[in-house]
Amino acid sequence: MTRYTMGKKMDQITPELQSFIKEQKIFFVATAMAEGKVNLSPKGMDTFRVLSPKRVMWLNLTGSGNETATHLKFSNRITVMFCAFEGKPLILRLYGTARVYHNYNKEWSQYASLFPEYAGSRQIIDIEIDLVQSSCGMAVPFMDYQGEREALRVWADKKGNAKINDYWKEKNTESLDGYPSGIFE
Repeated sequence: MTRYTMGKKMDQITPELQSFIKEQKIFFVATAMAEGKVNLSPKGMDTFRVLSPKRVMWLNLTGSGNETATHLKFSNRITVMFCAFEGKPLILRLYGTARVYHNYNKEWSQYASLFPEYAGSRQIIDIEIDLVQSSCGMAVPFMDYQGEREALRVWADKKGNAKINDYWKEKNTESLDGYPSGIFE
């Protein structure tokens, strides 16, 4: 079993931590603007990639809001967190700055092939890491992975692109604080 160093600060993802990331079924993303609400979102499915020790990406799928993309439009700060729910305890945080690529950006076509095709794929978030921090996670409970939820995939497949665009217009154009998300710019 791999041993992780707890409570350590690093400037990049080590090979051991990259393996840990690849094994995780869920991660959490936090963003905030200078004022307004802080957003913290759980993410799952096969949507996260480590491109290099200092660069990661994830495919952001349709949700009931669009806080992450909106916040990053105004402040590019981001934190991604992984927790070990099985095996040795570990909390891993990736701190950095991010760019958002929508399907109308040239970068979308460059990076979309890194991920499975999901109906309702909304943005690709590209993160440059400036700090990697591990901490103990000894109070994080053990939890058993039972499988992926299929509800989002089924919902998006059933809706189709035209109705997903309508949903984005209704639910994803502004943040909770009323700022534009940039989804249709």
